[in-house]
Amino acid sequence: MSHHKNLNSKIYNLDILTNKVEQWKKSGDKIVFTNGCFDIIHRGHIELLASTADLGNKLIIGLNSDLSIQKIKGKGRPIIDEDSRAILLSALSFVDAIILFSEDTPLKLISTLLPNVLAKGGDYEIETIVGHKIVQQNGGKVKLVSFLDGFSSTNIIEKIKKSIMAKKKIQSAFFCQSCGTQSPKWLGKCPQCNEWNTFVEELLVKESETKAGYKSNKVNTPNLVSEIDYSNEKRIVTKDKELNRVLGGGIVPGSLVLLGGDPGIGKSTLLLQFALSSKSKKILYVSGEESQKQIKMRAERINKNSEHCYILTETSTQNIFKQIEQLQPDILVIDSIQTLHTAHIDSSPGSVSQIRECTAELIKYAKETGTAVFLIGHINKDGAIAGPKILEHMVDTVLQFEGDRNHVYRILRTIKNRFGSASELGVYEMNQNGLREVNNPSEILISERDEPTSGVGIAATIEGARPILVEIQSLVSSAVYGNPQRSATGFDTKRMNMLLAVLEKRCGFMLGAKDVFLNITGGIKIDDTAIDLAVVCSILSSDQDIALDMLTCFAGEIGLSGEIRAVNRIENRIAEAEKLGYKQIIISKYNKFNAKNFHIEIIQCGKIEEVFRKLF
Repeated sequence: MSHHKNLNSKIYNLDILTNKVEQWKKSGDKIVFTNGCFDIIHRGHIELLASTADLGNKLIIGLNSDLSIQKIKGKGRPIIDEDSRAILLSALSFVDAIILFSEDTPLKLISTLLPNVLAKGGDYEIETIVGHKIVQQNGGKVKLVSFLDGFSSTNIIEKIKKSIMAKKKIQSAFFCQSCGTQSPKWLGKCPQCNEWNTFVEELLVKESETKAGYKSNKVNTPNLVSEIDYSNEKRIVTKDKELNRVLGGGIVPGSLVLLGGDPGIGKSTLLLQFALSSKSKKILYVSGEESQKQIKMRAERINKNSEHCYILTETSTQNIFKQIEQLQPDILVIDSIQTLHTAHIDSSPGSVSQIRECTAELIKYAKETGTAVFLIGHINKDGAIAGPKILEHMVDTVLQFEGDRNHVYRILRTIKNRFGSASELGVYEMNQNGLREVNNPSEILISERDEPTSGVGIAATIEGARPILVEIQSLVSSAVYGNPQRSATGFDTKRMNMLLAVLEKRCGFMLGAKDVFLNITGGIKIDDTAIDLAVVCSILSSDQDIALDMLTCFAGEIGLSGEIRAVNRIENRIAEAEKLGYKQIIISKYNKFNAKNFHIEIIQCGKIEEVFRKLF
């Protein structure tokens, strides 16, 4: 006899089972009926069915179909399909028949089969059992069968879920602290950024029972470019003109701005000062580093109070978004992103995975609500923003707040900007009342002196859209210790060495055995090659110990053959020099401009030798 065929022989449809029941009744058998889902069969089911079978001679099980269980239990149930459940039950020796039903209750089955005994678990009351009246009216009995406590399919499913979550909570991966690359094992060298010894192990969870973060029911749909209307998207113009400049004309609603800088340089002061200056926009300042009383002390020092600035001290993104939902701010400030943590990731605040996930939640919030978000970011020992490099790619704008803490001036520089120039510059002066905007940086970058000094040259440079005059100081002296020293502050040392080589090879100045020190005053860093001519002239001035004219400035790039090359936006440079009272400016003869627009004397030269003859 085939055991497999014997299993299927116990599964009936209603017509066949009705005939089978009539035969059993004629033979004097006592028919017992019970029903249930029996999703995940366990010991409690077996004990209950065995006790039920003892109430008669033949046991019939009414089994809920998959569709019926979905209606009763909801989505995700049943775990085991109806065919498999029927086969499992039919394997029990004390089970005689199984019939599937798709209705919510087995009332139709009971009315048709008319069993002698209707049995249910002990957690029911006879009056609540479906079909009890029909059985009793037909002379049958309704019985309650005791069951074992602590056994149920729902409990088993919950245990499985908890076991899976427990395993996920101990999952870990290795992340590169420089670029955020993930690896299942530790690597000495990152394959993406090629940095050494940057991989750190972090715990992670891919799913969470209560996922934290910003939740939205909005579904985005594709639109034609021509159909997208942005006419209502106006920038938020702040009272801080320097901040407006580096952001490209104001704050873009829905943008994410990352502000980085050295510890104590004034990042928190800058954004708190901006938040307190708002007269119409509602700003929420979230701090994970200071208490509300500490922030209040700083606000008193700044001497600003605002009815539109709210302070929240919190590090959990879940709690932050709850407060945001109630307050509905126009601008959100986070101080700092390295202190935030989300319940979605099981690792410490400041880790690569936490920074990336928290930033992703804030990006989603900013883009869907149109709220501008400012993030303050720490920097590492190399001067780069701490955390994965992908953080800078995720945000819209990256600002760098730099300067020497021993000096009063601070530079706010644009590193990346999706909505404007990435080469803008803002200048502030740090005083006891906070940060003061410097509308004319040239005044602070040029030293005031009563008489000319050798080794000093003035360069006309461009930072973003702003022309600036900077002072370049050089010191050339004989090398005492054999190998000459080359040092530059605020200027590329390799480019300075190239200019020194040009002076020696093309112009005959013997500087190879001399120490050369170069400094750009004010703590500013200049990448503009248009200051090459001023650098060369200041070096020659120090070498010859002949002072340059205090009212002469320079704008020109030096080529390897000693030629003076043209630079861009020369008219802006000339206009700035004329506005600040300079009498003459030396530029390349290859620059084209309209000299009639200026009253300053413009000297055009093609070679360094020509400049040297005119100056010395």
